[in-house]
Amino acid sequence: MSNDPFVADERGWTPVNPRLATGRRVVATSFTTLITALVVAILVVGGYPELGFVALVLGIGVGLWLWWLIGRQVRAIGYAERDDDLLVVSGILFRRLVLVPYGRMQLVDVRRGPLERYLGLATVQLHTAAATTDATIPGLPPDVAGRLRDQLAAFGEQRSAGL
Repeated sequence: MSNDPFVADERGWTPVNPRLATGRRVVATSFTTLITALVVAILVVGGYPELGFVALVLGIGVGLWLWWLIGRQVRAIGYAERDDDLLVVSGILFRRLVLVPYGRMQLVDVRRGPLERYLGLATVQLHTAAATTDATIPGLPPDVAGRLRDQLAAFGEQRSAGL
């Protein structure tokens, strides 16, 4: 057994669906393209075409960097179902580990926005009495999200019955 809190037990981390990266990349690319086009247009119309070209190159560079970064961020998200609690891990530079005891869960919420529906994904959010221990697991297939919701709700009812 490792002392590193970011090492899961023998079952390991369950990763989220890679399509989550696609959705996040669509949003980032749209925003980056819009901002870059706006800045380039202002500079060219304002009489600074050279600066417009520099802004275009910077915009493309930022877009490529975000494309790579989003892939890394999505690969860093995972969860592990243990006997008494659920672990959710995320982050690259600043790692975050949330441990949610089943007996402390008050609500398990499943969300699907328009982009998530298009990509066939859902987000599971766990709510507890303490706001700092709420956890979110994005990028799950709807059937996995539904199974996880039902399983976590059942575990929560079993564990909190003695309270």
